[in-house]
Amino acid sequence: MKFPRTHTLSEIAGIIGKEYVGDPDFPVQGINEIHVVEPGDIVFVDHPKYYDKALNSRATVILINKHVDCPENKALLISDDPFRDFNHITKHFRPFQNSNTAIAETASIGEGTIIQPNVFIGNHVTIGRNCFIHSNVSINDHCVIGDGVIIHSGSVLGSDAFYYKKRPEGFDRLLSGGRVVLEDGVELGSLCTIDRGVSGDTIIGQGSKLDNQVHVGHDTQIGKKCLIASQTGIAGCVIIEDEVTLWGQVGVTSAITIGKGAVVLAQTGVSKSLAGGKSYFGSPAEEARERLKQLANVRQIPSMMEQLKKL
Repeated sequence: MKFPRTHTLSEIAGIIGKEYVGDPDFPVQGINEIHVVEPGDIVFVDHPKYYDKALNSRATVILINKHVDCPENKALLISDDPFRDFNHITKHFRPFQNSNTAIAETASIGEGTIIQPNVFIGNHVTIGRNCFIHSNVSINDHCVIGDGVIIHSGSVLGSDAFYYKKRPEGFDRLLSGGRVVLEDGVELGSLCTIDRGVSGDTIIGQGSKLDNQVHVGHDTQIGKKCLIASQTGIAGCVIIEDEVTLWGQVGVTSAITIGKGAVVLAQTGVSKSLAGGKSYFGSPAEEARERLKQLANVRQIPSMMEQLKKL
């Protein structure tokens, strides 16, 4: 998430009320999670296991809960609770805006787009030309929809990320300040749920088609011309490259990549990255031909046992 303008390190420190290490005028342009940070971004880290990764990332400002040596050409924000203060920054730059109308005044809707009754369109939403939004769809703040997009009834765009920190008193949610982006020609079936990014974008690429009841987690990027069948669940921070097919009830764990042209058969559990151009089946996923051979061999066990009894 980029700020409306470039801020100084001292300004950001003042917003969260914390000390800093670095030039007071050090430029700060936004906040992001570790997997999508860019120069000028703030990233937060609150566990020793990830200190080095954060300090050596592309981020130039590290919100951290320990005094450490500041890397060259970077700056530090020292916090006793980086998770809380990252939320503070998100809330400051992208506060919740109440809506009093079904279609916000700040929404932009392109020529030829059809909006059916009972659709909610939130603040600063952009919808392109010649789209068809069916009844009872909710499109929450800051979503971006391209041209020729179809969204069927009951789908929700821009839900908050399922991202929590466990504390003694319960679970603390990481606030979502990102967006959902649907590129041109995307189609969503009924009752799909697309979570917004925590600080970046959840993206569904040009020409991709999602069946009914598909869930896409925060900051996931789906490529062009993908097909995703009903009841598939995709966790956060997944990269699905172009022309991938996921058949019904596939489950995909977080932070993995499915390569271009891969086909994942129904009820497969994807627990690690998959190379493109192959078919997969089973849980955990394996190449479909190999897994089906294994199942065929298993079916031979009863007859093999009978033969052994006759010996």
